[in-house]
Amino acid sequence: MSDDSFIREVNQEIRQEQAKALWNRFGPAAIAVAVVVVLGTAAYVGYQYWVETRANASGDRFSQALTLAGSGKPDEALTELRALETDGYGAYPLLARMRAATVLADKGDLAGAVAEFDKVAADTSIPQVIRDMAKLRAGYILVDTGSYQDVSTRVEVLAADTNTLRHSAREALGLSAWKEGRGKDALAFFEQIVNDEAAPRGLRDRASMMSELIRGSGAS
Repeated sequence: MSDDSFIREVNQEIRQEQAKALWNRFGPAAIAVAVVVVLGTAAYVGYQYWVETRANASGDRFSQALTLAGSGKPDEALTELRALETDGYGAYPLLARMRAATVLADKGDLAGAVAEFDKVAADTSIPQVIRDMAKLRAGYILVDTGSYQDVSTRVEVLAADTNTLRHSAREALGLSAWKEGRGKDALAFFEQIVNDEAAPRGLRDRASMMSELIRGSGAS
């Protein structure tokens, strides 16, 4: 046997002994880690599937409720939406609450719709942007059915210069003030909209029309 062959065999035996020692020392831990990784991955995939399945089921039910509402079946739609509020998954319970209030308004129960929107607006567990939307929806309903104070209580805070909903809030305030004969106040709100370049074009056009109407009537 040559020296090279002898050295290779010795090196191989050393490596085998080192590998055996390493396995005896770390092998069980490596197996345990591998098992944990596999089980963790399986659990995550299973959880994701469970979440997706529940979300899809809630989405299907929400779509069915919208179909019922659009088909002139508000009571059936409300039944489905109320059920989703209780056992829906993800964002669907909140969407169901907002939509249920809209269905109430569409079927003529304006007081009930305002009450539902007020509940959403008062729920601190709900994101602020949704609460603000609920305030605005209630305010628009109350333009026709309530007083200026009713509208102002809900939307005045939204009319601040830094609020993204300020344009719509000012429109609701302006319409409510005009309805109560407060032409000067109404004109001020509509002019704020007209002079705000960030206001949507359609809303600015309506505000401009109302401003002209108020000036033409001499109510300002």
